[in-house]
Amino acid sequence: MLGKQNIISEQDSKVIKKELEKIQKDIENGDLEIDEKAEDIHMFIEMELTKRIGDIGKKLHTARSRNDQVTLDLKLYLRNEINEISDKLILLIKAFCHKAEENLETVMPGYTHMQRAQPITLAHHLMAYTEMFLRDLDRLKDTRKRLNVLPLGSCALAGTTYNIDRNLVKELLQFDSITQNSLDGVSDRDYVIELANTISIIMMHLSRISEEIILWSSWEFKFIELDDAFSTGSSIMPQKKNPDITELIRGKTGRVYGNLMGLLTIMKGLPLAYNKDMQEDKESIFDSIETVKICIDTFIPMLESMRILSNNMRDSASKGFINATDCADYLVKKGMPFRDAYKIIGKLVSYCENNNKTLESLTLEEYKKTNNLFEKDIYEEISLENCVKKRKVIGGPAPEIVKKHIKDVIEKINE
Repeated sequence: MLGKQNIISEQDSKVIKKELEKIQKDIENGDLEIDEKAEDIHMFIEMELTKRIGDIGKKLHTARSRNDQVTLDLKLYLRNEINEISDKLILLIKAFCHKAEENLETVMPGYTHMQRAQPITLAHHLMAYTEMFLRDLDRLKDTRKRLNVLPLGSCALAGTTYNIDRNLVKELLQFDSITQNSLDGVSDRDYVIELANTISIIMMHLSRISEEIILWSSWEFKFIELDDAFSTGSSIMPQKKNPDITELIRGKTGRVYGNLMGLLTIMKGLPLAYNKDMQEDKESIFDSIETVKICIDTFIPMLESMRILSNNMRDSASKGFINATDCADYLVKKGMPFRDAYKIIGKLVSYCENNNKTLESLTLEEYKKTNNLFEKDIYEEISLENCVKKRKVIGGPAPEIVKKHIKDVIEKINE
């Protein structure tokens, strides 16, 4: 750009560009070691360039400041990292869809308040998380959009008197637009905070499913069994199989939250424009990025290798009267107001509890003692499998609905 604008000669710009490419290659190949005694990375590159091509190298810094360079570098770096995290999230979503596809008819209890509530399928449960991760993908996309604004040309804080072409630089570096205020251009770190927030939400979702896997792998639930590669034994209790990976993900979520709070705290009292406090943003955002990537990378094979104990899920679903709502709906379909049906089923559940019975094991005579509307078809109505299959509303747990949901999600991420 400097050469095209005749701020420096076209020839000098070509020499500088060619040598910068050589320096980059030498660093990547390990032939050039970055001198940590240099004031910073920018000064090191400029000194190395000048050493190689003489005084022409000193023209590199024309119409630039380290202030706008730093935010440019960070935006370029985070832009690539957002793409990488997005790719990993897509792989995670596919893993959830694949596991759900294998368990379209695996009946399990759905919970509210950690109490058994209504019958669902494991596929329906897992697909709830794909919706969370799809929202995370959208948030990453939105973050990238707001991040992809070129700050270069803001210089230290007040722009430059040189006739620079910021639009050309925008095109060359593949930015969507240009910052409209030079003060904001060098002092904005919203994009760092927004990415840290998005990563925190991703980690929150990973932590929620991790918590469920921890519960499901316990003897109290025994819904799943983790592969040995993703669990460890106790040092003194040979019967133990600890879900270490999920516990670590749950713990690292707090660490990522801490990074977000640290960034907000760093920025909350800074006057315009650039302040050295801002260099503290790097450690926090770099750590959050590496943490979420390793957590996703580890979670995918753990999910894929997880063994589903479907019989235990089905047995658990048969307890706790989770088909009571369907029993009430049976009476409603026969003309009874829902509130009256609700009270009758409440009495039936109480009767079952006192007599150590389930709704399925009640005789038709016992049903009729409560209300004459009950007929033999009540047993079909309250079958757990039927309870699930009848819920064909969009978003419901019926296998045919969940199967379509899986197809729609795969199509969406393949776009």
